[in-house]
Amino acid sequence: MTVRTRMHLAVRLPGADDTTVLTTGRRSASPADFASFERLARTAERGLFDFLLLDGGRSSPEHEGRVHDQDVVGRPEAITVLNALAAVTERLGLAATADAIFEEPYELARRLATLDHLSGGRAAWNVVTSSDASAAENLRRGGCPDAAGRYPLAAEFVQTSRELWDSWTPDGASRPFAHRGRYFDIEGEFTVPRPPQGHPVVIHAGDSSAGRELAARAADVLLADWGSGDGFPDRRVSRHGALEAGRSLRAEMKGRLAAYGRSPGELKIMPVVAFVLGDTAAEARERAADIHRRQFSARDAISALERIRGVDLSSYDPDGPLPDIAPDLGLDLDLDLDRDPNPDREPDPSPSQDRAQGRAQGRAQGRAQDRALDRARATDVATVAEKWWALAREKGLSVRQAAIEMSGRRPIVGTPEAIAAELDEGVRTGAADGFVLVPPATPGGLDEFVDRVVPLLQERGAFRTEYTDTTLRSHLGLAEPVWKG
Repeated sequence: MTVRTRMHLAVRLPGADDTTVLTTGRRSASPADFASFERLARTAERGLFDFLLLDGGRSSPEHEGRVHDQDVVGRPEAITVLNALAAVTERLGLAATADAIFEEPYELARRLATLDHLSGGRAAWNVVTSSDASAAENLRRGGCPDAAGRYPLAAEFVQTSRELWDSWTPDGASRPFAHRGRYFDIEGEFTVPRPPQGHPVVIHAGDSSAGRELAARAADVLLADWGSGDGFPDRRVSRHGALEAGRSLRAEMKGRLAAYGRSPGELKIMPVVAFVLGDTAAEARERAADIHRRQFSARDAISALERIRGVDLSSYDPDGPLPDIAPDLGLDLDLDLDRDPNPDREPDPSPSQDRAQGRAQGRAQGRAQDRALDRARATDVATVAEKWWALAREKGLSVRQAAIEMSGRRPIVGTPEAIAAELDEGVRTGAADGFVLVPPATPGGLDEFVDRVVPLLQERGAFRTEYTDTTLRSHLGLAEPVWKG
């Protein structure tokens, strides 16, 4: 008898970015309201989810000095929130986004080990590598390293953290540690015993070649796209295309993992998926359209197209026709092409130069580096922008409608039965190990999925009917790492 592969499910609460989901009915009085986090966590645990992922954000995205209307301003630090959630949950994994560019290995490893102890082995770390000059300014670090420097730094950061966790023996004896590397040179005594899981689960989103290489080398979970294409309007993929892309990614990662002596089962591939439910397909589409409209205020719609077109559109009606105006390649352009133009190039071998150009560079130099990167990508971005602009004009879209269309937000939309079938097919055909869901609203947006979709997945034999263990590694089917003392 063939054993049915069961999917993993997680829920993501976005942080400081313009894809943040909306609150139900009205905005919460404060994004720091613990009741909202608690409700989402309790709902996820009621639905037997593997983990809750909290995004981070050290700055508020803005354009021309204006913060996005739907952005989250004032959200508390993720690990602090998860420590509190550990007290009101029992089995749910607790994943925090933390930036390898702005953290220090000793301090972050200590906080994650503490969370793993307080939660009884449910901690996870979503490793990100920021290129946000505004965040760097907040920390007085100037600009960020480019992709050639960010990913090697992150890989060494993870390695160093694991060395710190392993500086305690499994039976509770502390030993001195020393790490001598290109980016980190530290030694001393680690103050927290080895985490219950051995190491907290490591998560990484691999959209670029360099990001996937980091995931193959160091991650336990890879966050992926699900049918979003590569930014070009004529390359958006169908459901069948999403399945094919998922299987292609799995094959690619199998080869990358082998280069590090790892087996395919050591990395779980979980696409990030937004969803919108309805009693009928038509109702679901109507709800999705309404959500998109609410995600783009008039000001945000104008700002979004200004970042894509590189021109001032503030005099245009956001609900009026799309203007016939040429792009300005002299200004910063922005579209869903956040990739290094040459991610496979070798990094500069000089540590001192890396530090000078990365973490220690000044504010003005950081902004100049960002502009230089934009210019290097200008041809690709302009080509994509022109395709989108032509398609939007052909469809007769308004400014706001065009901003929605170009945003790349492609939720799966349908009845509970249809969404359960699509998720099940994704896992059953090998395109994914599970999914990280982004609810359409928070804090109550996950309730409908847990109440209406999870039972259907359980009926199909596609999802667990109870937790069988207590740690996040056990939920995900990941072995405890071997102690390397």
